[in-house]
Amino acid sequence: MPKNLNRLKNKVFQNIFENANGGISIVSLDGVWIKVNQSIINLLGYEEAELYKLNFRDITHRDDLEPDLTHMQQLIDGEIDNYQIEKRYFHKEGYVVWTLLSVSLVRDENDEPIYFIAQLTDMSDQKSAEWHLEVLMNVIKDQNKKLKDFAHIATHDIRTHVGNLCSITEFLEEELEGTLKSNENYKMLKDALGNLDDTINHLNLMRLNKPKKFNILNRLPLHNYIENSIYNVSAIAKKENCKIINKVDREFYIMGIEAYIDSIILNFLTNSIKYKSNDRLAIIELSSSLKDEFVVLKIKDNGLGIDLKSNNDKLFTLNGTFHNHPDSRGVGLYITKNHIESIGGRIEVESKVNVGTCFSVYFLSGLQTA
Repeated sequence: MPKNLNRLKNKVFQNIFENANGGISIVSLDGVWIKVNQSIINLLGYEEAELYKLNFRDITHRDDLEPDLTHMQQLIDGEIDNYQIEKRYFHKEGYVVWTLLSVSLVRDENDEPIYFIAQLTDMSDQKSAEWHLEVLMNVIKDQNKKLKDFAHIATHDIRTHVGNLCSITEFLEEELEGTLKSNENYKMLKDALGNLDDTINHLNLMRLNKPKKFNILNRLPLHNYIENSIYNVSAIAKKENCKIINKVDREFYIMGIEAYIDSIILNFLTNSIKYKSNDRLAIIELSSSLKDEFVVLKIKDNGLGIDLKSNNDKLFTLNGTFHNHPDSRGVGLYITKNHIESIGGRIEVESKVNVGTCFSVYFLSGLQTA
Protein backbone atom coordinates (compact mmCIF):
# COMPACT_ATOMS: atom_id res chain seq x y z
CA MET A 1 0.00 0.00 0.00
CA PRO A 2 2.71 2.54 0.82
CA LYS A 3 4.44 1.71 -2.46
CA ASN A 4 1.21 2.23 -4.39
CA LEU A 5 0.62 5.52 -2.58
CA ASN A 6 4.15 6.67 -3.33
CA ARG A 7 3.74 5.66 -6.97
CA LEU A 8 0.47 7.62 -7.14
CA LYS A 9 2.11 10.71 -5.65
CA ASN A 10 4.91 10.48 -8.17
CA LYS A 11 2.39 10.14 -10.99
CA VAL A 12 0.45 13.20 -9.82
CA PHE A 13 3.66 15.22 -9.52
CA GLN A 14 4.73 14.12 -13.00
CA ASN A 15 1.39 15.19 -14.51
CA ILE A 16 1.51 18.58 -12.79
CA PHE A 17 5.12 19.08 -13.82
CA GLU A 18 4.60 18.22 -17.48
CA ASN A 19 1.21 19.86 -18.06
CA ALA A 20 1.51 23.07 -16.05
CA ASN A 21 0.92 26.28 -18.03
CA GLY A 22 3.79 27.98 -16.23
CA GLY A 23 7.40 26.96 -16.36
CA ILE A 24 8.53 24.47 -13.71
CA SER A 25 12.08 23.24 -13.26
CA ILE A 26 14.27 21.30 -10.87
CA VAL A 27 17.68 22.90 -10.38
CA SER A 28 20.70 21.47 -8.55
CA LEU A 29 22.28 23.25 -5.62
CA ASP A 30 25.07 24.49 -7.90
CA GLY A 31 22.61 25.85 -10.52
CA VAL A 32 22.45 23.11 -13.16
CA TRP A 33 19.09 22.35 -14.76
CA ILE A 34 18.06 18.82 -13.69
CA LYS A 35 14.51 18.73 -15.06
CA VAL A 36 12.43 21.22 -17.06
CA ASN A 37 8.90 21.10 -18.44
CA GLN A 38 7.74 22.10 -21.91
CA SER A 39 6.75 25.60 -20.78
CA ILE A 40 10.37 26.33 -19.80
CA ILE A 41 11.54 25.10 -23.20
CA ASN A 42 8.97 27.29 -24.98
CA LEU A 43 9.82 30.29 -22.81
CA LEU A 44 13.61 30.20 -23.22
CA GLY A 45 13.86 28.69 -26.71
CA TYR A 46 16.40 25.98 -25.87
CA GLU A 47 15.94 22.30 -26.52
CA GLU A 48 15.64 20.18 -23.38
CA ALA A 49 19.07 18.57 -23.94
CA GLU A 50 20.64 22.00 -24.43
CA LEU A 51 19.28 23.29 -21.13
CA TYR A 52 20.63 20.30 -19.23
CA LYS A 53 24.13 21.27 -20.35
CA LEU A 54 23.68 24.83 -19.04
CA ASN A 55 23.90 26.41 -15.62
CA PHE A 56 21.11 28.95 -15.00
CA ARG A 57 23.88 31.52 -14.44
CA ASP A 58 24.79 31.21 -18.14
CA ILE A 59 21.51 32.69 -19.32
CA THR A 60 20.69 35.05 -16.41
CA HIS A 61 20.93 38.81 -16.86
CA ARG A 62 23.93 39.98 -14.88
CA ASP A 63 21.94 42.61 -12.97
CA ASP A 64 19.60 39.91 -11.62
CA LEU A 65 22.17 37.23 -10.81
CA GLU A 66 23.42 38.47 -7.43
CA PRO A 67 19.93 38.91 -5.85
CA ASP A 68 18.98 35.42 -7.04
CA LEU A 69 22.14 33.81 -5.62
CA THR A 70 21.68 35.67 -2.33
CA HIS A 71 18.15 34.33 -1.92
CA MET A 72 19.27 30.79 -2.85
CA GLN A 73 21.86 30.87 -0.08
CA GLN A 74 19.23 32.11 2.37
CA LEU A 75 17.11 29.08 1.46
CA ILE A 76 20.03 26.72 2.03
CA ASP A 77 20.84 28.37 5.37
CA GLY A 78 17.22 28.06 6.47
CA GLU A 79 16.72 31.81 6.81
CA ILE A 80 13.70 31.79 4.45
CA ASP A 81 11.28 29.11 3.22
CA ASN A 82 10.87 30.48 -0.33
CA TYR A 83 11.30 33.64 -2.37
CA GLN A 84 9.83 35.41 -5.38
CA ILE A 85 11.61 37.96 -7.57
CA GLU A 86 11.39 39.49 -11.02
CA LYS A 87 14.22 38.05 -13.09
CA ARG A 88 15.51 38.38 -16.64
CA TYR A 89 16.77 35.46 -18.72
CA PHE A 90 18.33 35.54 -22.18
CA HIS A 91 16.36 33.66 -24.82
CA LYS A 92 18.33 31.42 -27.14
CA GLU A 93 17.84 34.03 -29.88
CA GLY A 94 19.43 36.69 -27.67
CA TYR A 95 16.54 38.84 -26.49
CA VAL A 96 15.55 39.33 -22.85
CA VAL A 97 12.66 37.39 -21.32
CA TRP A 98 11.15 38.89 -18.16
CA THR A 99 9.86 36.34 -15.63
CA LEU A 100 8.40 36.19 -12.16
CA LEU A 101 10.60 33.57 -10.46
CA SER A 102 9.32 31.62 -7.44
CA VAL A 103 11.78 29.27 -5.73
CA SER A 104 11.57 26.76 -2.89
CA LEU A 105 14.05 24.19 -1.55
CA VAL A 106 13.53 20.43 -1.19
CA ARG A 107 15.33 18.66 1.67
CA ASP A 108 15.88 14.97 2.45
CA GLU A 109 14.79 13.08 5.54
CA ASN A 110 17.88 14.40 7.34
CA ASP A 111 16.90 17.99 6.49
CA GLU A 112 19.78 18.28 4.09
CA PRO A 113 19.12 20.38 0.93
CA ILE A 114 18.75 18.30 -2.27
CA TYR A 115 17.55 20.61 -5.07
CA PHE A 116 15.53 23.72 -5.86
CA ILE A 117 12.09 23.80 -7.46
CA ALA A 118 11.69 26.94 -9.56
CA GLN A 119 8.53 28.28 -11.20
CA LEU A 120 8.81 30.82 -14.03
CA THR A 121 5.90 33.02 -15.15
CA ASP A 122 6.35 35.02 -18.35
CA MET A 123 6.10 38.77 -17.63
CA SER A 124 7.38 40.08 -20.96
CA ASP A 125 4.02 41.47 -22.14
CA GLN A 126 3.40 43.14 -18.80
CA LYS A 127 6.85 44.71 -18.80
CA SER A 128 6.40 45.88 -22.37
CA ALA A 129 3.12 47.57 -21.37
CA GLU A 130 4.87 49.23 -18.41
CA TRP A 131 7.61 50.56 -20.66
CA HIS A 132 5.09 51.93 -23.14
CA LEU A 133 3.21 53.58 -20.27
CA GLU A 134 6.44 55.08 -18.96
CA VAL A 135 7.27 56.45 -22.42
CA LEU A 136 3.79 57.95 -22.72
CA MET A 137 4.05 59.48 -19.24
CA ASN A 138 7.39 61.05 -20.18
CA VAL A 139 5.86 62.43 -23.38
CA ILE A 140 2.91 63.85 -21.41
CA LYS A 141 5.30 65.31 -18.84
CA ASP A 142 7.27 67.00 -21.60
CA GLN A 143 4.11 68.30 -23.26
CA ASN A 144 2.86 69.67 -19.94
CA LYS A 145 6.12 71.51 -19.47
CA LYS A 146 5.83 72.99 -22.96
CA LEU A 147 2.23 74.01 -22.26
CA LYS A 148 3.26 75.70 -19.02
CA ASP A 149 6.04 77.54 -20.85
CA PHE A 150 3.58 78.56 -23.56
CA ALA A 151 1.04 79.72 -20.95
CA HIS A 152 3.71 81.79 -19.22
CA ILE A 153 4.76 83.47 -22.49
CA ALA A 154 1.16 83.94 -23.66
CA THR A 155 -0.13 85.51 -20.44
CA HIS A 156 2.92 87.77 -20.19
CA ASP A 157 2.83 88.95 -23.80
CA ILE A 158 -0.95 89.36 -24.00
CA ARG A 159 -0.96 91.33 -20.77
CA THR A 160 1.65 93.65 -22.30
CA HIS A 161 -0.54 94.18 -25.38
CA VAL A 162 -3.64 94.77 -23.24
CA GLY A 163 -1.77 97.34 -21.17
CA ASN A 164 -0.63 99.03 -24.35
CA LEU A 165 -4.18 99.13 -25.75
CA CYS A 166 -5.54 100.54 -22.48
CA SER A 167 -2.93 103.30 -22.63
CA ILE A 168 -3.96 104.08 -26.22
CA THR A 169 -7.62 104.38 -25.15
CA GLU A 170 -6.57 106.85 -22.45
CA PHE A 171 -4.61 108.89 -25.02
CA LEU A 172 -7.63 108.93 -27.32
CA GLU A 173 -9.91 110.09 -24.50
CA GLU A 174 -7.52 112.92 -23.66
CA GLU A 175 -7.15 113.90 -27.30
CA LEU A 176 -10.84 113.75 -28.19
CA GLU A 177 -12.04 114.79 -24.73
CA GLY A 178 -15.68 113.83 -24.07
CA THR A 179 -16.60 112.95 -27.64
CA LEU A 180 -15.21 109.43 -27.60
CA LYS A 181 -16.68 108.42 -24.24
CA SER A 182 -20.22 108.68 -25.60
CA ASN A 183 -19.42 106.48 -28.60
CA GLU A 184 -21.10 103.06 -28.19
CA ASN A 185 -18.47 101.15 -30.13
CA TYR A 186 -15.69 102.74 -28.09
CA LYS A 187 -17.47 101.82 -24.87
CA MET A 188 -17.72 98.20 -26.07
CA LEU A 189 -14.01 98.22 -26.88
CA LYS A 190 -13.05 99.55 -23.45
CA ASP A 191 -15.29 97.09 -21.60
CA ALA A 192 -13.91 94.23 -23.68
CA LEU A 193 -10.33 95.24 -22.80
CA GLY A 194 -11.23 95.32 -19.11
CA ASN A 195 -12.81 91.87 -19.28
CA LEU A 196 -9.83 90.53 -21.22
CA ASP A 197 -7.50 91.80 -18.52
CA ASP A 198 -9.60 90.01 -15.86
CA THR A 199 -9.51 86.78 -17.85
CA ILE A 200 -5.74 86.96 -18.19
CA ASN A 201 -5.43 87.46 -14.44
CA HIS A 202 -7.57 84.36 -13.83
CA LEU A 203 -5.53 82.31 -16.28
CA ASN A 204 -2.31 83.51 -14.73
CA LEU A 205 -3.48 82.37 -11.29
CA MET A 206 -4.25 78.94 -12.73
CA ARG A 207 -0.82 78.81 -14.38
CA LEU A 208 0.82 79.49 -11.05
CA ASN A 209 -1.23 76.58 -9.66
CA LYS A 210 -1.89 78.08 -6.25
CA PRO A 211 -3.48 75.21 -4.32
CA LYS A 212 -5.41 77.38 -1.90
CA LYS A 213 -7.02 79.18 -4.80
CA PHE A 214 -8.03 76.26 -6.99
CA ASN A 215 -8.52 73.27 -4.73
CA ILE A 216 -11.40 75.20 -3.13
CA LEU A 217 -14.22 76.49 -5.33
CA ASN A 218 -15.15 80.14 -5.04
CA ARG A 219 -18.64 81.60 -4.62
CA LEU A 220 -19.34 83.56 -7.81
CA PRO A 221 -22.27 85.75 -8.99
CA LEU A 222 -23.52 84.01 -12.14
CA HIS A 223 -25.36 87.05 -13.56
CA ASN A 224 -22.19 89.17 -13.47
CA TYR A 225 -20.19 86.54 -15.34
CA ILE A 226 -22.93 86.34 -17.97
CA GLU A 227 -22.84 90.11 -18.39
CA ASN A 228 -19.05 90.14 -18.75
CA SER A 229 -19.17 87.38 -21.35
CA ILE A 230 -21.86 89.19 -23.31
CA TYR A 231 -19.61 92.29 -23.35
CA ASN A 232 -16.74 90.15 -24.60
CA VAL A 233 -18.72 88.92 -27.61
CA SER A 234 -20.72 92.12 -28.18
CA ALA A 235 -18.75 93.15 -31.26
CA ILE A 236 -19.14 89.68 -32.81
CA ALA A 237 -22.84 89.62 -31.92
CA LYS A 238 -23.33 93.06 -33.48
CA LYS A 239 -21.53 92.03 -36.65
CA GLU A 240 -23.61 88.85 -36.97
CA ASN A 241 -26.84 90.69 -36.07
CA CYS A 242 -27.37 88.48 -33.04
CA LYS A 243 -29.49 89.42 -30.01
CA ILE A 244 -28.37 88.10 -26.61
CA ILE A 245 -30.83 88.20 -23.69
CA ASN A 246 -29.67 87.75 -20.12
CA LYS A 247 -32.51 86.51 -17.88
CA VAL A 248 -30.25 84.97 -15.26
CA ASP A 249 -31.37 85.72 -11.71
CA ARG A 250 -29.13 88.35 -10.08
CA GLU A 251 -29.43 86.58 -6.74
CA PHE A 252 -27.98 83.28 -7.98
CA TYR A 253 -24.46 82.36 -6.92
CA ILE A 254 -22.53 79.31 -8.07
CA MET A 255 -19.41 77.49 -6.86
CA GLY A 256 -16.63 77.54 -9.43
CA ILE A 257 -13.26 78.71 -10.66
CA GLU A 258 -13.22 82.16 -12.30
CA ALA A 259 -11.28 81.24 -15.43
CA TYR A 260 -13.39 78.11 -15.97
CA ILE A 261 -16.67 80.01 -15.70
CA ASP A 262 -15.39 82.64 -18.16
CA SER A 263 -14.38 79.89 -20.60
CA ILE A 264 -17.63 77.91 -20.25
CA ILE A 265 -19.95 80.85 -20.89
CA LEU A 266 -17.85 82.31 -23.69
CA ASN A 267 -17.72 78.98 -25.51
CA PHE A 268 -21.51 78.56 -25.44
CA LEU A 269 -22.09 82.13 -26.62
CA THR A 270 -19.57 81.99 -29.46
CA ASN A 271 -20.91 78.59 -30.58
CA SER A 272 -24.47 79.90 -30.66
CA ILE A 273 -23.35 82.85 -32.76
CA LYS A 274 -21.16 80.71 -35.02
CA TYR A 275 -23.94 78.21 -35.76
CA LYS A 276 -26.79 80.68 -36.20
CA SER A 277 -29.32 80.24 -38.97
CA ASN A 278 -29.21 82.64 -41.91
CA ASP A 279 -32.97 82.27 -42.28
CA ARG A 280 -33.91 84.27 -39.16
CA LEU A 281 -32.68 86.81 -36.63
CA ALA A 282 -30.31 85.05 -34.27
CA ILE A 283 -31.49 85.10 -30.64
CA ILE A 284 -29.63 83.67 -27.66
CA GLU A 285 -31.43 83.56 -24.34
CA LEU A 286 -29.76 82.76 -21.03
CA SER A 287 -31.92 81.88 -18.03
CA SER A 288 -31.50 80.20 -14.66
CA SER A 289 -33.34 78.02 -12.18
CA LEU A 290 -32.73 75.98 -9.05
CA LYS A 291 -32.78 72.19 -9.00
CA ASP A 292 -31.76 70.34 -5.85
CA GLU A 293 -28.25 71.51 -4.95
CA PHE A 294 -27.63 73.00 -8.41
CA VAL A 295 -28.09 76.31 -10.17
CA VAL A 296 -29.09 75.40 -13.72
CA LEU A 297 -27.97 77.78 -16.46
CA LYS A 298 -29.82 77.38 -19.75
CA ILE A 299 -28.33 78.73 -22.99
CA LYS A 300 -30.99 78.54 -25.68
CA ASP A 301 -30.59 79.59 -29.31
CA ASN A 302 -32.61 79.39 -32.53
CA GLY A 303 -29.70 78.33 -34.74
CA LEU A 304 -28.92 75.38 -36.97
CA GLY A 305 -29.44 72.78 -34.27
CA ILE A 306 -27.77 69.37 -33.91
CA ASP A 307 -28.99 65.98 -35.10
CA LEU A 308 -28.67 64.23 -31.73
CA LYS A 309 -29.67 60.81 -33.09
CA SER A 310 -26.63 60.79 -35.36
CA ASN A 311 -24.19 62.77 -33.23
CA ASN A 312 -25.08 62.14 -29.58
CA ASP A 313 -22.16 59.73 -29.05
CA LYS A 314 -19.59 62.28 -30.25
CA LEU A 315 -21.21 65.47 -28.95
CA PHE A 316 -18.59 66.15 -26.26
CA THR A 317 -15.71 64.16 -27.72
CA LEU A 318 -12.41 65.58 -28.92
CA ASN A 319 -12.58 66.50 -32.65
CA GLY A 320 -16.34 65.91 -32.73
CA THR A 321 -17.92 68.29 -35.30
CA PHE A 322 -21.52 68.48 -36.60
CA HIS A 323 -21.48 71.27 -39.19
CA ASN A 324 -19.29 72.30 -42.10
CA HIS A 325 -18.40 75.65 -40.59
CA PRO A 326 -14.78 76.56 -41.51
CA ASP A 327 -13.97 77.35 -37.85
CA SER A 328 -15.26 74.02 -36.48
CA ARG A 329 -12.50 72.14 -34.67
CA GLY A 330 -14.41 69.87 -32.28
CA VAL A 331 -12.47 71.10 -29.25
CA GLY A 332 -14.68 73.69 -27.53
CA LEU A 333 -17.44 71.43 -26.20
CA TYR A 334 -14.90 68.80 -25.14
CA ILE A 335 -12.96 71.32 -23.03
CA THR A 336 -16.16 72.92 -21.74
CA LYS A 337 -17.57 69.61 -20.52
CA ASN A 338 -14.29 68.86 -18.73
CA HIS A 339 -14.35 72.28 -17.06
CA ILE A 340 -17.95 71.78 -15.91
CA GLU A 341 -17.34 68.30 -14.50
CA SER A 342 -14.09 69.35 -12.81
CA ILE A 343 -16.04 71.82 -10.63
CA GLY A 344 -18.73 69.29 -9.71
CA GLY A 345 -21.31 70.06 -12.41
CA ARG A 346 -22.81 68.34 -15.40
CA ILE A 347 -24.25 69.26 -18.79
CA GLU A 348 -27.38 68.27 -20.73
CA VAL A 349 -28.48 69.18 -24.23
CA GLU A 350 -31.70 69.35 -26.24
CA SER A 351 -31.62 70.17 -29.93
CA LYS A 352 -33.62 69.99 -33.14
CA VAL A 353 -32.25 70.56 -36.61
CA ASN A 354 -33.26 73.97 -38.00
CA VAL A 355 -35.02 74.85 -34.73
CA GLY A 356 -32.18 75.44 -32.26
CA THR A 357 -30.27 74.10 -29.28
CA CYS A 358 -30.59 74.41 -25.52
CA PHE A 359 -27.68 73.52 -23.24
CA SER A 360 -28.43 73.08 -19.53
CA VAL A 361 -25.38 73.52 -17.33
CA TYR A 362 -25.65 72.35 -13.72
CA PHE A 363 -23.40 74.35 -11.37
CA LEU A 364 -23.10 73.62 -7.67
CA SER A 365 -25.22 76.21 -5.93
CA GLY A 366 -23.47 78.95 -3.99
CA LEU A 367 -26.68 80.31 -2.49
CA GLN A 368 -26.50 81.05 1.22
CA THR A 369 -28.86 78.96 3.31
CA ALA A 370 -30.20 79.85 6.72
